[in-house]
Amino acid sequence: MTGKDNKFRLTDVLTVSLAHLLHDIYSSFLAPLLPLLINKLGISVFQAGSLDIIRQIPSLFNPLIGLAADKLSVRYVLIIAPVITATGMSLLGIAPHYIAVVILIFMAGIGSALFHVPAPVLIKQVSGDRIGKGMSFYMLGGELARTLGPLVILSAISLWGMEGTYRLIPLGLLASIILCFRLRNFKVARKVTSIDRERIKPTLKKLLPLFAVIAGIIFFRAGLKAALTIYLPTYMSMKGSGLWIAGGALSVLQLAGAGGTFLAGTISDKIGRKNTLMIIALANPLLLWLFIHVQGILLIPVLILNGFFLIGSGPVLLALIHDRDSQHLSLINGIYMSISFALSSLMVMAVGAAVDKYGLDLTYKMAAISALGTIPCVLLLKNIKKEN
Repeated sequence: MTGKDNKFRLTDVLTVSLAHLLHDIYSSFLAPLLPLLINKLGISVFQAGSLDIIRQIPSLFNPLIGLAADKLSVRYVLIIAPVITATGMSLLGIAPHYIAVVILIFMAGIGSALFHVPAPVLIKQVSGDRIGKGMSFYMLGGELARTLGPLVILSAISLWGMEGTYRLIPLGLLASIILCFRLRNFKVARKVTSIDRERIKPTLKKLLPLFAVIAGIIFFRAGLKAALTIYLPTYMSMKGSGLWIAGGALSVLQLAGAGGTFLAGTISDKIGRKNTLMIIALANPLLLWLFIHVQGILLIPVLILNGFFLIGSGPVLLALIHDRDSQHLSLINGIYMSISFALSSLMVMAVGAAVDKYGLDLTYKMAAISALGTIPCVLLLKNIKKEN
């Protein structure tokens, strides 16, 4: 694809989005497994929440992965990632102790890092001048995976017990085989040359203000996102819900998030990234506060609204990043992913510690209040000049 090719290549976009779906089904096993791991291993909520942080540690090396992906063909990195993640996550059920769980989670984190750095780059290259729409398709795959993932792992546990979840590994292998077949003739942009590499420092310097604002947005949203994703099944369980209701609540949230994800990127192409992010920033804290105070059947529509706005920022932020530099896409995306994963992981740990110390209700209220900090960060976007 050349710089003059502005065509939206739907088939290629769907291929990468399907890859995202297959991979992230396994990544989404952790949240519904947390209540079971807490009971089986006798660990605290903080220790359980720390597993998500451990899973994110490989993301700290995302810029290095991005540099390597700019030199190599990113399709090969994409192909191997699903089987790595699938193996780590599917073996959690037979892990005999906490250390074994940590090792498997870390392994899955490596697979996740290998996938999520190059995938948006391919989306950028095949989306033409409709990057927001392309990122919406891509993120839709991930959100559908987080809808299906809890159902897949809970069904596996119902059929085989926790010790039988290893039977899901062959599906990850199949996903990699399918990707190998589908991506073998995938046309991508040229690799980064030595001349391009000389421009890395000036490019990063120009992008520092943007990265700083995005870091603020991610940080203030991270507590709210952790509360409504990683800790939602635990929250529902501690409120007296059964395993399937707790896991089902997460699926409802993620399915609504898939709808928000699909629409948000396309809407941001029309009304602007900043305006879309501001709507999301205003809605998220109010909806979480509402979720805390409703009960019974009203939880369902409130969960749907929370999911719709919670996940919608993903494709918009990705589009915001990929609106910029076109020569170092994997590196730029790797830095963004490192910032996102690092700050999100810190807040997952903070939320877990707060739950152990203050309880669920107060922690959720604190997360809603902290999310208000997103608003001034979004306002700062108007002062950042777009760099091409």
